[in-house]
Amino acid sequence: MTSANGIDPGAAPSGSGCTECDDVGGWWFHLRRCAQCGHVGCCDSSPAKHATAHFRDTGHPLVQSFEPGEAWYWNYDTNEMFESGPELAPPASHPADQPTPGPAGRVPADWAKTLRA
Repeated sequence: MTSANGIDPGAAPSGSGCTECDDVGGWWFHLRRCAQCGHVGCCDSSPAKHATAHFRDTGHPLVQSFEPGEAWYWNYDTNEMFESGPELAPPASHPADQPTPGPAGRVPADWAKTLRA
């Protein structure tokens, strides 16, 4: 059951990479996990910005970093960052051996040129 604050601690992540990028062979810089449904999408520094698109499509306001060693949350409704929050269902991040940017084999050699300034 989804809680009123936009967090469902029991929602498992949708995968180890951006769902939409994986569908089309794209790549990402960092990953974000929807705290309400578990959807994993790429961050706004990534070419496709799928995490923000998921928020716009669903209205799910909170994401947590899906990067190893990071536990912060972002609230799209209020544009606020929170250093911590409720623990979500494991895993807490993509596999540690998955490179950033990732995934291996799909990141263009000139990837740094695409980062937002």
